Amino acid sequence: MTIPCMIKNQSPSFPHYPFSLHQSHIPQQFIWPDPEKPSLDPPELHAPLVDLRGFLAGEPDALFEAAELIGKACRHHGFFQVTNHGVDARLIANAHQYMDRFFKQPLEEKRRAERKVGEHCGYSSSFIGRFSSKLPWKETLSFEYCAEKGISNGVEDYFCTSVGQDFAHLGKIYQEYCSAMSTISIKIMELLAMSLGVNRAHFKDFFEENESIMRLNYYPPCQNPDQTLGTGPHCDPTSLTILHQDNIDGLQVFVDNEWRSVPPNPDAFVVNIGDTFMALTNGRYKSCLHRAVVNNKCPRKSLAFFLCPKKDRVVSPPPELVGPNNPRIYPDFTWPKLLEFTQKHYRADMNTLKSFSNWLQLPHKTSQD
Repeated sequence: MTIPCMIKNQSPSFPHYPFSLHQSHIPQQFIWPDPEKPSLDPPELHAPLVDLRGFLAGEPDALFEAAELIGKACRHHGFFQVTNHGVDARLIANAHQYMDRFFKQPLEEKRRAERKVGEHCGYSSSFIGRFSSKLPWKETLSFEYCAEKGISNGVEDYFCTSVGQDFAHLGKIYQEYCSAMSTISIKIMELLAMSLGVNRAHFKDFFEENESIMRLNYYPPCQNPDQTLGTGPHCDPTSLTILHQDNIDGLQVFVDNEWRSVPPNPDAFVVNIGDTFMALTNGRYKSCLHRAVVNNKCPRKSLAFFLCPKKDRVVSPPPELVGPNNPRIYPDFTWPKLLEFTQKHYRADMNTLKSFSNWLQLPHKTSQD
C-alpha cells in the first residue's frame, strides 16, 4: 500500500479538464494498480461514538468515560467520532454549502489561488500537482489557521488576498469554523492526555497556540469510480484530524487487514491520530492508514482540520511515556521539518514517520534541499 517518493516527476498535462463526465474513460494517470483499487461494499468500521456533552459540562464521570473510549480506539486503530461537541450546526452547514461557491468556478478562476510548488496552501488538483501517476480524483483548497493571540483574521485575510475580494464572506465563515475546530481539538487533547496517563494539561498547553491547516476537499463525480481513488492510502503527517463529511459515503480505514467504511454522520466529527501525535506519544498511539473513494452520481465534500503545533515547538514525548521499557522511538523534530519532508521529498503514506526519522539522520539535509 505504500506510495514511493516521486518528487522529481513533472506535473502531468491533460488536453481536457480531467474531471469532465463527457469523456467515456478517465485519463490513464488516474487509474490505480489493481491491488489498490477500491473495495466493493466494504464492511463498516464501528468507530466509537464519544459523547462530549458531560465532559464539556465538567462532569467527572463523563470525563473518565470519554477518555477511556478514546484510549481504547487509539490503541486499536486511531479513529473515533465525537458527538454533542458544541459546534453550531449552522456553522457546519455553511462551511459545506460555501465550498460550492469556490469549486464550481471555471478552472482558470480557481487557479488564481493555485498552490505554489513546495507549499501546502492554496488550490490544488491532481492535474496541476507534482505527481504523474496514481493521481487522486479530487480538488482541494488549503489554508493556514493560527490560534496565537493577536492573530485573529488570518483566514479572512487569505481569502481576500489569494482567492479574491468577492470571497471575503467565505473567509469569515472559515475563520469561525477554524476557531471552533481549534477549540474542540484542544478539548480532545485533554482527553487524550488522560487516556495516556499524562498530566491533563500537557497536550492542551502544547497545542494552545497551534498553527494548523484547514482543507476543503471536493471529489467530483467519476465515470469510472472502480478504477481510481479520491485520496490514496496514507496516514496524516499532522497531529490530529477533525473531519466532517457531507451525506455521501467515501471515507475508508484500513483495520485488521481490510478496508472498512466510515459512514457519514451529520451530528459527529470523525477524529483520527496523525504521525506527529504518534511521535508525541512515543508510538503508544498509532496513526492509521485511510483513503477516500469516489462515485459516479454526485460530488462528495468534506471539511478537514489538521491540528499542528506552533512552528517552534519541539515534538518530544512527555517523560511519563519514556522509560527503560519504553525507549525513545523517534528523534526530536519540529512540525515545519516534517511538513517540508512531505512537501518536497516524500509522498505521504503509512511509512512517513519512519522514513522521516531516517531522513533526519542524514547529515547533509538543509531547508533548501
